[in-house]
Amino acid sequence: MKFLILTITLLLSSNFVHAVDPGEILKDSSLEIRARAISKDLRCVVCQNQSIDDSDAELARDLRILVRDRILEGDSDQAVIDYVVSRYGDFVLLNPPVKGVTFVLWFGPIVITLIGFICLILFFRRQKPLIQDLKKNNAEVKK
Repeated sequence: MKFLILTITLLLSSNFVHAVDPGEILKDSSLEIRARAISKDLRCVVCQNQSIDDSDAELARDLRILVRDRILEGDSDQAVIDYVVSRYGDFVLLNPPVKGVTFVLWFGPIVITLIGFICLILFFRRQKPLIQDLKKNNAEVKK
C-alpha cells in the first residue's frame, strides 16, 4: 500500500518539474532569471499549450537554448522575443498581440459562442409552435 501511495505521489509531482535541463542553465543567475522569464512567455509550437520552459519537446529545448544564446550575445528581453517571433510568428507568443493577423485568435471564441446562442434561441423558438400543434392534435384525438 505504501508503495502504491509513493508511486502515485511521484507521478503527480512529476507534472510540476520544469523541463529545463541542468546543462541549459546559465552560470550567471541574473541572466538565467531573464531567460526563464522570457521562456515562460513563449509557446512550445509542438505542445501548443505549454511554455517552452515547461515543455519536454525537442523544439522547446532548442528554443530555450536559442533564448539563452541571444541573452549571452547581449540582446535585451524584447530583442530576444522579437527574434523568436520573426522566426516563428505571433503564434509562438502565449499572449499574442491584438492585430489583424491575430484577430481570430482573440475574438473567434466569442463569435462562435454568440453564434451558438443564436442557434439555440432559433431552435427553441421553432419548437414552440410544434409543441402547440401536437397539443391541438392530441386534444382532437381525445374528442
